[in-house]
Amino acid sequence: MTDASSTPAAPVTIHRGDYRSPEWLLPDIALDFALGLEQTHVTAALSVERNGEGPAPLLLRGDGIEPLALRVDGETWNDWRMEGSDLLVDLGDRRAATVEIETRIDPAANSQLMGLYASGGMLCTQCEAEGFRRITFHPDRPDVLSRYKVRMEGDNAAFPILLSNGNCVAAGEGEDGRHWALWEDPWPKPSYLFALVAGDLVVNRDHFTTLSGRRVELGIWVRKGDEDRTHHAMTALKNSMKWDEEVYGREYDLDLFNIVAVSDFNMGAMENKGLNIFNTRYILADPDTATDMDYDGVEGVVAHEYFHNWSGNRVTCRDWFQLSLKEGFTVYRDQSFSAAMGSAAVKRIEDVRLLRAAQFPEDAGPLAHPIRPDSYQEISNFYTATIYNKGAEIIRMMATLLGPEKFRRATDLYFDRHDGEAATCEDFVRAMEEGGGIDLSQFRRWYEQAGTPRLRISLVEEAGEWSLDIAQSVPATPGQPNKQPMMIPLRLAAFAMDAGAEAMADTLVILAEAQQRVPLGRFATRPALSINRGFSAPVIVEYDRAPGELAWLATSDDDPFARYEALQQLMLDTLVAAVAGKAGDRAPVIDAVALTLDGAEADPAFVAEAVNLPSEAFIGDQMVTVDPDAIRRERLALQGELGRALDGAWRALLAKPAPPATDLSPDAKGHRRLRGVALAYLAARGAEDAPRIAFDIFSAADGMTERQAALAVLAHGDSDERAHALDIFYQRYRDNPLVLDKWFQVQAWAQRPDTAAAVADLAGHADFTLGNPNRVRALYGAFASNQAAFHQADGAGYRLLADLVIALDPKNPQTAARMVPPLGRWKRFDEARQALMKAELVRILAQPGLSRDVTEQASKSLAG
Repeated sequence: MTDASSTPAAPVTIHRGDYRSPEWLLPDIALDFALGLEQTHVTAALSVERNGEGPAPLLLRGDGIEPLALRVDGETWNDWRMEGSDLLVDLGDRRAATVEIETRIDPAANSQLMGLYASGGMLCTQCEAEGFRRITFHPDRPDVLSRYKVRMEGDNAAFPILLSNGNCVAAGEGEDGRHWALWEDPWPKPSYLFALVAGDLVVNRDHFTTLSGRRVELGIWVRKGDEDRTHHAMTALKNSMKWDEEVYGREYDLDLFNIVAVSDFNMGAMENKGLNIFNTRYILADPDTATDMDYDGVEGVVAHEYFHNWSGNRVTCRDWFQLSLKEGFTVYRDQSFSAAMGSAAVKRIEDVRLLRAAQFPEDAGPLAHPIRPDSYQEISNFYTATIYNKGAEIIRMMATLLGPEKFRRATDLYFDRHDGEAATCEDFVRAMEEGGGIDLSQFRRWYEQAGTPRLRISLVEEAGEWSLDIAQSVPATPGQPNKQPMMIPLRLAAFAMDAGAEAMADTLVILAEAQQRVPLGRFATRPALSINRGFSAPVIVEYDRAPGELAWLATSDDDPFARYEALQQLMLDTLVAAVAGKAGDRAPVIDAVALTLDGAEADPAFVAEAVNLPSEAFIGDQMVTVDPDAIRRERLALQGELGRALDGAWRALLAKPAPPATDLSPDAKGHRRLRGVALAYLAARGAEDAPRIAFDIFSAADGMTERQAALAVLAHGDSDERAHALDIFYQRYRDNPLVLDKWFQVQAWAQRPDTAAAVADLAGHADFTLGNPNRVRALYGAFASNQAAFHQADGAGYRLLADLVIALDPKNPQTAARMVPPLGRWKRFDEARQALMKAELVRILAQPGLSRDVTEQASKSLAG
């Protein structure tokens, strides 16, 4: 391993164009683990076969491990050498051999949480993307697929449960209170899907009968005392299995499906074949500790990891440049599943809001990259919103272009053709072309070009005939100064506002040129345009609306997403103008919100989304130079004005009893969400009784959704009730790590002038730890998304984040690197803030022994 005091070697850039097929294949692997928290002994028997005619030695990747012994075909072998951290074994002219390697690792010292590590007395693994090389020497690349046989032996008291991929084929008792289990996975898989868990766990068991009548045993494994909070996850798993059979024809292929919940985890969850390992955040839920959003998160992530069984496991990716092949496709699948389980309109709104909050800024910043990147230094840095969320939008566009029947035919072709293979994004697109009977040559640019396309739309009238002139452009991004026109599926409709009649029904227009004219038809007056209905393409639309058009669409458009979009745009235009010093008429916003509230009983979830103001960050995204102080000031002003003008409506919503927390129907969740919005408006208007109302809701709440919403409103203010509620919350949940994360988070989100100082104090709290990624994200991740607080003019927020990155990098570089991007958006701010942000990036890069992960993120962010 690199000594922390030495100067690290310059990071190596990996290029997609340099891909070569593996020189050695490993059809079978046998692993034997002698388990211990401080010392685990690993013996790996690799069955290797030369793939080609060349004389290349066997290259096996390693990270922080050394071979204790090495044998070839049962004999001690001395013809090997180390090159850096990697092991090269010269096998002469042998075409095949069994290479046996012994290593010893210390799971308790593994603070990176990659490879085999200890978490609260249990052992678990995380091998994606390159963690397997921290367990034993291996090619550790996704195009080397193997059948695994895993034997584990450990102390029966410390590790009563021994789990791995596949099926348990044997188990027994050993000597000195030890026991063992043997697991076999019949399906070839890459090393990143290997999993092992050993610990003192209890299980929630159930079963699922597949479409063909085969019984699958299901198990969700957690620490004792948490089992009652796994029922929602089990229901989500069974619903996912059923949905995947019905919608994609994909049946599960093992006799067992196990999930283990782990407290210390860098990611949300991992789709290891037959043994998914989850962050506890996405498994444990009950009304007292989980919000409605938490419940939705559990459902979506359980579905996502299950769907990976086909879109990721049975068909895996050839190399890490193809990451979106499995992640973008699977995000699209889990989004579709969640839409089917609840409100499709609200789910689409939520997905687009996340895309705009996380991916659009990424596309516009120094870390912009295509969904199939051309190069990287550290693959962990490419688990991004672009790969996942934009990747899902690109799959959605292909589904739109093909239509449901052809898309299903194309996905069947993809799964059948590449089952058991390591495939590429090109393989997927080719299956879409052949299954859908469509030419996607130009569409491939979505895989090649970074940046969010912009559509400049003009309405043209000639002799009563109306048309749209649409100009598309893709802005320059790092390494890609010049872009080609994209193939964009754009859903449109046009309405005659005076008569209320539809002038042009929902129409799918395919844009392919830099300049394109789209005829709308003949009608008497200027139509109201419903553009990018359902968010059919991830683009930014620029269109000058007629007076009153957005207000009319906000209440009259027949597309729910377009109706939501119109009201949000009306609010956004008002706020951007106010930040620029232009006093505008706010009556249209107030009237539109009032009319939207009239539909609260029929669709409360939609209304809650529509009437909530755009976030401060999204307002900033509309500006050439972000002014965080002015944005907060004007947003609070409009929120207060809506609070005062519609005081009666907000109070009426709060006067109605909240649905019981155990009711998870879309209607009940919508009503709770709308009550939270109403409370926020009431507080923003400065109502004297708002703190008391919020505290009463907090105290009387029968579930976490209402309790946290009230606490968040109180956290923004400066009342006696605020301090009291925070103390009550802490005392009640101090022993529940997931809920305590909410306590840290709500304070880091607070819209107060002292938030940066409060975060600094919380970082020294006895319950704060750098060892748990959830806790780090709860405090610092929330703070970095609090635009005005993070961008405090004196740079205190920047220093806080840089201090975190520097302290966290030696322990967990993957989590540290994911905290860097907020500093990389310096170009969007005034010169003083730019200088402060760049200075912190320079300070980070000056640290000795900086990881590859953070070096890549910070250097690219500084370059801008």
